[in-house]
Order: sequence, then structure tokens, then C-alpha cells
Amino acid sequence: MQRVIFSLYVDIPAEEHYGNSKIKYDTTEKANVTVNAFKKHYDKLVNTKITYAEYCESDFLMFEYDEQYKTFHKNFTKDFPMFTGYEIINFYKIHLLTELTKLYDEILYLDFDAVPLTDISFFDVWDLSKGICVLNNNNHIRKDYNTIQSIRSPTAKYFNCHAMLLNQGLSPDNDVINTGIIGVRKEDVQKLDYFGKFRDVIDMMTNLRNDRGGLYPDNIVDMFRYDNETIFSFKTKVNQVNIQWLDNRWHYFLDNQKFIPEETKIVHAICKDFDLVWRYYD
Repeated sequence: MQRVIFSLYVDIPAEEHYGNSKIKYDTTEKANVTVNAFKKHYDKLVNTKITYAEYCESDFLMFEYDEQYKTFHKNFTKDFPMFTGYEIINFYKIHLLTELTKLYDEILYLDFDAVPLTDISFFDVWDLSKGICVLNNNNHIRKDYNTIQSIRSPTAKYFNCHAMLLNQGLSPDNDVINTGIIGVRKEDVQKLDYFGKFRDVIDMMTNLRNDRGGLYPDNIVDMFRYDNETIFSFKTKVNQVNIQWLDNRWHYFLDNQKFIPEETKIVHAICKDFDLVWRYYD
């Protein structure tokens, strides 16, 4: 059984995080919090993942701004000039996941802001033959057609996937999947077929973004973007891929609560308060 843990870091300029979003919450000031925190805590964010891979007796790969990424970015920018830098790098991590199935049987992906806090192997706890391991953010969805939220909010992703599934004549019920931590075996990556008919999927998303006066009010359509997690959820439904939901121990979503429970195994610090994480880690 060949196993790998991998992560990804590319310094994306703050202005490329939200593109031309019309949502007032999507600001360069907000994006700069991420940019600055990653630079400040870079070494420890890498080293904690290396240490965890040793505990798991797996390989560790750190992908950064190299020739491989530059080629991917150049090709995606050429094919999809409407994508932001943030969107491209998040498609890149799914591309890497797909490529690594050529070398590995089981893969654990960790966003750069995800920090392992345990010496217990993920692969020993989660049986990946039962499906892809991800967290859902369903409890953060607001199923309110009058709401206005960030283009990266769970609500935005829910309604975007809702529209995509309806467009395909399928039930619009969907889960908001968080791809910050992904445990998967190669067979399920192949079944997911994330980049299969990718151009058709993006064209559909573009048409839905331009569909004014249709089923969804403008404030909902304004939240539609080209989000990797929206497509991930869409593909799990279309291709009927089995999913295992990670619990809060293995994907603890650290936002504004300023607290990490003792039983946490992996913390996903979306708030970027790494000083808090290190106090717990140390």
C-alpha cells in the first residue's frame, strides 16, 4: 500500500482572491490576512506536516510555485481567462490529487492552513475503501433566497451546485463539501472524474452566472463563481461517488471561536490564527 500526504502553497496576491466579486465582504484587506499569515508561519506549517507524515509512515510532498505550477497556471489562464488566481490554485490541488493516483494507492491532502495535532495515523482510522473522506459545511448554509454572503461561503456553493444539478435534470439536493482535508484512494479519484468534460461544466457555470431573471434572484446569482468545492460536490452526485463525512476531531474548523477541543486531530485554521494553533500544538 503506497501512501502519501501532500500540501500546497503558492503566494497568491490579495487582489486575485476574490476577482470582481460584487459582495461587500470580499475585500483585499480580508485576503491580506491570509497572505501575511502564510508568509509568517511558513516554516512551521511545513514542518508539522512532515512530522505527521513520519507518524503515518507515508511519503510527504510539498508543492509550491515551480515550473509545474507555472505551466498549469498558464494553460488554465489561456483556457479560462475569467478564473482568479485563487480559483486556479484550488483547481491545481485537485489536479495534483489526480496525478498522484498514478503513484499512490491512498492519499491525504492537507490545505496549507490545516495542522495535524496527533501522532495517530489518518490511514489507520479511516477505511478509504468506504469512500472519500471530507467534511461538509451543511450547517453553515442559509437556504434563504434573500441572503447576501461571500462568494466563498457555504451558502454560495450550495446554491451554485443546486443550480448545476437542476440544469442537468437531477435532484438539486447537495452537500457543501470542504476540500481543505481530503482522504481518498485512487479508485474513487478515478470514479469522481473531476476533470471529465470540464469545459462543459465551466460553460454551464458561466451560463448560470449570466442567467438573470430566471429561477434565482440576482443576489443569489451574484454569489456564483468557479469554485472547486462546488464542482467537487456536483461530481459526487453526478458520478455517484461514496462519501465518508469527517467528524470534528479529524477536521476541526477553526474560525472565530478561539478554542481547539482537546480531542482534535487535525485543525483547519481558516481564521489564520496560527499563534493559537501553536499554543495548542506545543
